[in-house]
Amino acid sequence: QVQLVESGGGLVQAGGSLRLSCAASGGTFSIYTMGWFRQAPGKEREFVAAISWSGSSTVSADPVKGRFTISRDNAKNTMFLQMNSLKPEDTAVYYCAADQGGSSRYIASRHTRQEGYDYWGQGTQVTVSS
Repeated sequence: QVQLVESGGGLVQAGGSLRLSCAASGGTFSIYTMGWFRQAPGKEREFVAAISWSGSSTVSADPVKGRFTISRDNAKNTMFLQMNSLKPEDTAVYYCAADQGGSSRYIASRHTRQEGYDYWGQGTQVTVSS
């Protein structure tokens, strides 16, 4: 059973930065496609970014392109989301997710959807003040 624990959330002013981490345990992290999703109050959970097994391929949602960077350290079983130029509309609970399927070289289309993932963390709150 894979366990995912997010950390790094908090309160930040618009234009600021945060770095989220997702620590994985209980599985073989290096063969999991990993993703970040977020859910704002009153809204559905939405895709943020995903990364392939090796980290060589990433994909990001349009609202965060150029501002957020996903990465991973397989030696430490940890994934990261560097968030820069934060906006109030980035306020949400951020979740990390893992899927045993996928590839070391590309991101499958299903990994931009919730149903593409088998395991989820509990989430970490990010609040951006204006």
